[in-house]
Amino acid sequence: MARFKPVQKGLMLLPVDFSRQIIPGSFEHALCYLVDHELDFSGLRERYRNNTQGAPAYDPAVLLKIILLAYSRGLIGSRRIEAMCRQNILFIAVAGDNQPHFTTLAAFIAELGDEVAKLFAQVLVVCDRQGLIGRELFAIDGVKLPSNASKAKSGTRADYQRQAEKMEKAAKQMLTHHRKTDMTPVDERQAQREACMLERLQKEAKQLKDWLAANPEDRKGPKGGVRQSNLTDNESAKMATGKGVIQGYTGVAVVDEKHQIILDAQAHGTGSEQELLVPVTQAIKPQMSNQTIVTADAGYHSENGLKMLAAEGIDTYIPDNGYRKRDERYHGQEAHKTKPDPLWDKRGQPSISKRFGPGDFQLAEDGSHCLCPAGKRLYSNGSNCTFNGYTAMKFRGAERDCLPCTLRTQCLRTPEKTKTRQVAFFRGKRDGYETHTDRMKRKIDSDQGRQMITRRFATVEPVFGNLRNNKRLDRFTLRGWNKVDGQWKLYCLVHNIEKLVHYGVGQ
Repeated sequence: MARFKPVQKGLMLLPVDFSRQIIPGSFEHALCYLVDHELDFSGLRERYRNNTQGAPAYDPAVLLKIILLAYSRGLIGSRRIEAMCRQNILFIAVAGDNQPHFTTLAAFIAELGDEVAKLFAQVLVVCDRQGLIGRELFAIDGVKLPSNASKAKSGTRADYQRQAEKMEKAAKQMLTHHRKTDMTPVDERQAQREACMLERLQKEAKQLKDWLAANPEDRKGPKGGVRQSNLTDNESAKMATGKGVIQGYTGVAVVDEKHQIILDAQAHGTGSEQELLVPVTQAIKPQMSNQTIVTADAGYHSENGLKMLAAEGIDTYIPDNGYRKRDERYHGQEAHKTKPDPLWDKRGQPSISKRFGPGDFQLAEDGSHCLCPAGKRLYSNGSNCTFNGYTAMKFRGAERDCLPCTLRTQCLRTPEKTKTRQVAFFRGKRDGYETHTDRMKRKIDSDQGRQMITRRFATVEPVFGNLRNNKRLDRFTLRGWNKVDGQWKLYCLVHNIEKLVHYGVGQ
């Protein structure tokens, strides 16, 4: 019978040479080279004032090595990173046998501030020196990631005010009940449960009152609309994704086509990508050449954004939402939309009734009025209006018909605020009027435009696939825009260092 040498899997005491654990050509080798020879930590080191008194501090260069090595392995929890610094020989070698507490690691990430942007820029300088940035085509895209905030704690100031009043009312009722039953024998366990419930109600009501006092106004969108706030992280946002609604941030990245280097990384507490196009483009202007082309997906398309970029003289290719219907390459895609999602099957979910659109209203032949789904008349209040270069006829309902109507919830977006329904019928484009959207449609529908869409997809989508799926960097662990923005830059920094590994940096 064959005999084999034993395989050791338990504890063993071995002499270890840390320098030999970091293998040339590996991520950790390039990381150590960059941190030790290329990055400037003077700004971070100036924060320490322990040269004459106080205990020695962990070198920020060592902490950055630990954090980036952990992120490259998909470890984003501070407690897990702390454990790796005690148990994993590679982490021990990279950290130089430093074993920082998880609170030290979390505080370091949270307090990086503007320094993380400087470190990100210094790595870009190394990438440029290696010839990894082509400046021919930049692709912009974003990914919505959940943050360390509770979705259930979202609402408007009016919602929080009602919740606080409801809790205070419940607490008063419990106190009244206690006073009435003071002289009667009660079960001690029941009394203890009621006391804990009363304390919790009073505590949560006070937290709501304190939050309302500290935030006197609702969050507003770019058009002045009210956005939901959040009690745990008021700079995050509730966002709709393909897998449901999350409370989080949008991580935006600008990727160069040549070697998929991330040129800029920003986190924003909004799910509206349209308002992010201009600030992101402004951030990468120093990286552009006269021949640079900027591309983005349809979520970034807006008339105002295209107008501002045209004024800057930036050559852009940003498709509108209807470009796939005009492109024969996407013919037959409707058949695939009916298939179940392998990750989240939306079939069987309760359907949300849609509001009535212009197609549900019947326009009279003479154009004097139109009929709503309830059979009531809407009267003309503009027969030759212009909307984005298109002529339209506008109609408005009467209060006597709209206010008592039983279909208000299906007809109006905010039936509690809006009294009557308005509807517009478009009649075509006004002669001689061309919008920036019209010009962009011509560019997108051209052969070069279709090629740019393909190039954009091949440039930026693999980057997000690497970060979100390969590296499992699929959520933020911090609260507050400044901290989350720094963490997103660290995620993208891991990707750029990986690219440098393939080109022998530090070997």
